[in-house]
Order: sequence, then C-alpha cells, then structure tokens
Amino acid sequence: MTLTLRRNHDRDLAPLAKMLPDTEIPLLNPSAKVPFDEMEWHRNWLGESSDVSFYLLDAEGHDVGFFALREGIGPEVRHLTYVYLREEMRGGAGAELAKIVEQAAEDLGALVLTLKVETDNAPAFNAYLSAGYEELSRRHGMATMRLDLEARIAA
Repeated sequence: MTLTLRRNHDRDLAPLAKMLPDTEIPLLNPSAKVPFDEMEWHRNWLGESSDVSFYLLDAEGHDVGFFALREGIGPEVRHLTYVYLREEMRGGAGAELAKIVEQAAEDLGALVLTLKVETDNAPAFNAYLSAGYEELSRRHGMATMRLDLEARIAA
C-alpha cells in the first residue's frame, strides 16, 4: 500500500468529517458530539498555534487518513495528538503510517516524537512497538510512548 502526504495548511477539517462515519465518532472520542462538529474537533486537535495536521492520500489521490502533531516541550518534541485511518486502509498500514508520521515530525524539526495509545488497541500499540517506540508509562488504560528521531537520523 502506498500512502502520500498532504499538509493541511488551511486547517480544513471538512475532509476528515467526510471520512469519519458518525458511528465511529464515539469509538474515537467518547465525549465528542455526533454528528461531527468541526469547531469541537478544531479546538481539540488544532487548537494550538503550533499544531500541524496532514491528510493521507491513497494511490488515486483520495483522502484516507488524517493525523495531527502538536509541539511538545519546545519545537524539538512533537506529540502525535490524533491519527485516523479509514477502516479499509487499516490492515497492514501501521508500519507505513508510522514512517510517514516520523518523516512529518522530522520535517518540522522534531528530534523526539511522543504519543499516547489505548493499551487495549493491540494493532496500534503493537505497530508503535514494531516501529521502535518505547513505552514510558501506563495510566488509565493509556500508554505513553516515545521515539528518539535524532538517534534514527544519526543511524
């Protein structure tokens, strides 16, 4: 599977709204309104001036995914705040998606990438482990993970 990246310079969430079925909203964000409320999602995932988001495109150029990166402790740390991939794209796309997210973070000047993932989401959790993330902690069903991009660049 080949995915390409399109930076969301306009902070436009309409493509995400089209991709995200109402039935999946409570699974992805139990406190979110249904149907999709663009302002609510904008506040949550693009609320900081340094937040950057991207759309993932399939081989035909259709939007099939979305992710957002937030500046962490200084610009050298980026935190993956949100990632979504259409269901039909999920089987086996974890490694490719991880590489795309890592490259986007590096292009923003990040040396470290962090994220939180639900511990009961085994496919995502295992994809991050396979991509080289280390688990830092677990709390309330969430694992905090970290990837040292600087070490990867040097290798």
